[in-house]
Amino acid sequence: MSPGLRVVVYPPDAEGGRRVRVDGEILGRALGPGDLLEFLRRAGLDADDVRLDDEVLIEWRGGGPAVWSPDTGEE
Repeated sequence: MSPGLRVVVYPPDAEGGRRVRVDGEILGRALGPGDLLEFLRRAGLDADDVRLDDEVLIEWRGGGPAVWSPDTGEE
């Protein structure tokens, strides 16, 4: 894995997608963990070695890896 690589996953949008940025480049919109892992694979990482809770690699904004839908405030 590239030691200096930095991944940012943005909060869910209205449809539940999360924008993914790697080293300043927007790679796309992930609709779930599988999409995120595919983006990371395309960025040169081995998806089998990536832990989605790795805070050194991934900065989660608007909730961690379990959050894939927007917070509507409803219960």
